[in-house]
Amino acid sequence: MEQSRASHQNLIRPKWIKSLRTLVQAGFALFCLYAGYRFYLFYLWGTGQTSAYVPRPPSVEAFLPISALVGLKRLILSGNYDMIHPAGLTIFLAALCLGLLLRKGFCGWICPVGFVSNLAEKTGRKLKILWRPPIWLDLPLLSLKYLLLFLFLYLIAWKMTLEQIESFHTSPYNLAVDAKMLLFFLSPSGLAAGIMLFLAGISFVMRNFWCRYLCPYGAMLGLLALGSPFQVKRDSSTCIDCKKCEKTCPASISITTKDTVRTGECIGCTECVSVCPVEDCLTLSLPGRRKNSILLLPAAVIGTYFIFYIAALLTGHWYSEVPPEVMRKFYGIIAELPHP
Repeated sequence: MEQSRASHQNLIRPKWIKSLRTLVQAGFALFCLYAGYRFYLFYLWGTGQTSAYVPRPPSVEAFLPISALVGLKRLILSGNYDMIHPAGLTIFLAALCLGLLLRKGFCGWICPVGFVSNLAEKTGRKLKILWRPPIWLDLPLLSLKYLLLFLFLYLIAWKMTLEQIESFHTSPYNLAVDAKMLLFFLSPSGLAAGIMLFLAGISFVMRNFWCRYLCPYGAMLGLLALGSPFQVKRDSSTCIDCKKCEKTCPASISITTKDTVRTGECIGCTECVSVCPVEDCLTLSLPGRRKNSILLLPAAVIGTYFIFYIAALLTGHWYSEVPPEVMRKFYGIIAELPHP
């Protein structure tokens, strides 16, 4: 009986969830690197540096969140889907859906930046240089990403008119913004390079610095996640206050002070549930069902993400309608394209 019960519990909260999350994130990160390399080859063709044509991978549009936000407002106001960067808008819509239904599952299981941040954190832990800021510093820093989010929402979602959006949408800048983003990383200015080096370095010292304090994308998903039906619940009557859950939590949430983890910082990794030594003390909960396998959340995250991808392919909302020759024309004068 006890052996059967333990076996059932292992199905509910497998101990290898951290390794699974790392593997899934690594898979998405490697795909992004591959897509980035393919896009670099397309850029070389587009700028006349090689005659070898390589098709442009649509997935690079995932790194154009501002364009996607503009595209979303255009879709809402006009009903027209962004067919210049359709994959970017599709991925953005998928992330918003994930945030609303499946907590910050995009951050916890898909985002390649989160994967790199996790690697930096693990390295910092091994080097024993990881530092957790006191609450008087942590809280003000946490507010930065929300300030950045509200700035973007104010400038785009609130201030931009449909006429301005259409002007941006068809501008040469928007047609070549993917190449602009590539050049930002290949040939950054001194200031940009210094900021990137700072962010990379501090991530070894302060856990998930970019994701926790500066990412407006994550802030938006966190606000949506407040309405997610998935919750981590804690039984305070059986909790032994070992704090294993808090030590493993990538978002540094004070889990042992809560009965239900509702904070927008939760990335849906479910690692806290997997390490809890007390049976049914921490559980992944849904309305009407307190205890669920923690594999349900990542399976739903990945499944939903690919549903959006497949739907976009089948409906013609994945590949850009802009001919490669037109992109090549604007890539050739990219240095002369100011922000509209």
